[in-house]
Amino acid sequence: MTLLRRPGVALVTLLFLLLGAAFLTQVVPYRQIIDSQRQVTDAQAHLTQLEEENAALQADVDALGTDAEIEKLAREKLGYVRPGETAYVVLDPPGGAGPAQETVEPLVADERTWVERVWDFLSGGDLDSGG
Repeated sequence: MTLLRRPGVALVTLLFLLLGAAFLTQVVPYRQIIDSQRQVTDAQAHLTQLEEENAALQADVDALGTDAEIEKLAREKLGYVRPGETAYVVLDPPGGAGPAQETVEPLVADERTWVERVWDFLSGGDLDSGG
């Protein structure tokens, strides 16, 4: 009944509720837009890397058409020698260096405040480390 006597309070409360709902409905689409932009950037970088790799592979294919490259690969990979040449095989000494061990990074606790975590959620900053 108190709200009916004071329409200003009811109007301000309704306005805050509507603004809060509008804000919350905009957070998810905003995060999706940021995530989509990051995906596009990552895809463009991946495309550039693949184009460079494709160019290098095409250069290899072009080089394989020459007799000199075929002879070089036969000597390196298959151990072919010309008549009259002597082939030598160099082996690693026994007990040489074993496989390298992987290092594991320790987990670091999140030292940000709750305000920083909320801001990262709202601005999409948490999407950088999460995926």
